[in-house]
Amino acid sequence: MSAYETKDTAYAAAREVAATVEEYFARHRAEAPELEGEELAPAPDAETIEAVVDAAFWASLRREEGHSPRISLAYLPPDDAAHPLLFERPIPLDPGFLTRLAPAVERPGIHLGVWRRDGELYVWGAVRAIPYLCFVLEVVEPGLLVVKSRRREEFSKYANVAVLHGEQVRVVDESSASLPDCPALLSSLLSFDSSTSWVGSGNMLVQLAVSMRAHGRGGSLLVVPAGSEAWRGSILRPIPYSVAPSFTALAGLMRQDEGARREVAWQEAVLRAVDLVGGLTAVDGATIITDRYELLAFGAKIGRAEGSPPVAQVIATEPVVGNQGVVVPPAQLGATRHLSAAQFVHDQHDALALVASQDGRFTVFAWSPCEGMVHAHRVDTLLL
Repeated sequence: MSAYETKDTAYAAAREVAATVEEYFARHRAEAPELEGEELAPAPDAETIEAVVDAAFWASLRREEGHSPRISLAYLPPDDAAHPLLFERPIPLDPGFLTRLAPAVERPGIHLGVWRRDGELYVWGAVRAIPYLCFVLEVVEPGLLVVKSRRREEFSKYANVAVLHGEQVRVVDESSASLPDCPALLSSLLSFDSSTSWVGSGNMLVQLAVSMRAHGRGGSLLVVPAGSEAWRGSILRPIPYSVAPSFTALAGLMRQDEGARREVAWQEAVLRAVDLVGGLTAVDGATIITDRYELLAFGAKIGRAEGSPPVAQVIATEPVVGNQGVVVPPAQLGATRHLSAAQFVHDQHDALALVASQDGRFTVFAWSPCEGMVHAHRVDTLLL
């Protein structure tokens, strides 16, 4: 073992989360279906998880030529990687080396491969394609790490397992997907492998949410029933940017059969359409689409429907272990965007409102028949 690995870790959260993450990968590996022609990634043990998290945390706090590192580490042997870039000499898993390598691999989809040899963890190269159930650790920003796992669908967003922010550890509660009134978007983020995965409607909302969050300007997306005009009662007129006829590129792609949806060309076309719609949410006001993904308007101002009382309270939850729902005034969740989104769903029970904050927080507002009030689902832990 290297001197770095055998030292007592100074990052307590690494030790705190290691056993939980080990259990997660062992359980999903045991439950994994037989995959024809596809290998499962090796399951990491707690010692490996702790060492990888510890090294990545200290690397995240360093700077290279004024820049903080953004890296992704994938635990797998070189032989399990498809078309890897291999280093002639292995590099120790050390914060200093990781920081110096970061500029070369900071673009999305590139991972540094980590494995053990003679009992010592090392970085063997870089890779894009990794196997199902691969343990991935992503450095998002200084002190912010996300433990992830690759789903079966290559183009799906990786499943988040835990988020570590400084000494705070938040473990994703997968059981939240089975709760009553759980929106499709949240179910897709929480369900590790489902028949809907990439090709499903809920996952398309995930792609839109990721795109909204990525532009960093904050924004609101309202999802209303196709064929209904009731939503107009909660929108101020005139709408600055009404779309006529509706923009149907994403809707047309979603109407294609499942076979077409599994083609790379279809998936790439979806990403382009998603980024177009997601980009519109950066404009002040709300973007409005139907539940069939027809774009109706953007820059819309939300108002209270005639005869409807102001929304006084919402129930707020976050899908992490130990979280308890709390009933709060909507203004406690954020500023104008959050309040107007809560009011819109309060007036339009069959609608959904997605709100991204400039600081990265993300909230999904949906009407809860069980609670008889608006339910605010905080999902930024799942979107990192």
